[in-house]
Amino acid sequence: MTNKFGFVSLSGRTNVGKSTLLNSFFQKKITITSRKPQTTRNRILGILSEENSQIVFLDTPGVHLGYKRQLNKVMNKLASQCYEEVDLVLFLIDRTKWQQEEDKILESLRNLNKPVVLVINKIDRLKEKSKLYAFIDEISKKFNFLAIIPISALRKDNLLELKKIIQNNLKIGPSHFPENEITEFSDAFYISEIIREKAINRLGDELPYRINVVIEKINEHKKLKTIYAAIITESKSQKGIILGKQGSMIKAIGTASRKELEKEFSKKVNLQLWVKANKNWTNDVNKLKKFGFGVDH
Repeated sequence: MTNKFGFVSLSGRTNVGKSTLLNSFFQKKITITSRKPQTTRNRILGILSEENSQIVFLDTPGVHLGYKRQLNKVMNKLASQCYEEVDLVLFLIDRTKWQQEEDKILESLRNLNKPVVLVINKIDRLKEKSKLYAFIDEISKKFNFLAIIPISALRKDNLLELKKIIQNNLKIGPSHFPENEITEFSDAFYISEIIREKAINRLGDELPYRINVVIEKINEHKKLKTIYAAIITESKSQKGIILGKQGSMIKAIGTASRKELEKEFSKKVNLQLWVKANKNWTNDVNKLKKFGFGVDH
């Protein structure tokens, strides 16, 4: 049987459901999700191996317009570098919302000369389905999309159809990764992302983009995994918010993280979590590199 292989980028504005789509394809959590924008920071690699194909998904950080900090510049650069490596681009949008960011992304896709599938996500939230057809008709004039497909990543509507389109447009070639491998990232990275997700979903609107999670040590025993982790923030006042009244916030973040990690690793987890203030880390190139956000890695 002929085997197909290809790199596929999940691209689009922040918070359009790229991470949810990736997780739905794999039917497990590959990447963290949040209702808040700017959740994805790294190129999350998901490897979907099936009988006659291997699709390698790159979940790019969403494009950030109007943000001036070094962290946002690094993430924008990552997103554009990601485009260049792929065989096919899935360009996700949120229902019929077409904004300035979409125009900017489309502009960069024009110069790529790569096939682009427009994926209209969150159709389960559309009150008037008739508006969708008019929108598709209008949007198809903007760009020569390989296909336009409406989906609900959350409810897994139309995902088989989308997967078929991807597979039909991959090149014939051998798989690049072992069949049982589904991501390139280490346990430490996965753990840090779970903790970051639980923090993001419990904190105010501005603070989540000022935090990072560093795994300092992992001790493995047969029935117990002990994890030492630090939530890095930018100031003492932010540190106070993350700790919460009498340590209530950090305790809630720790408990939620531990429960999910125990489920993932099928063993008891002892999570030792604390907070460190690291002044202005999101706007300091050297600190960003230290935390793994260097643009050249």
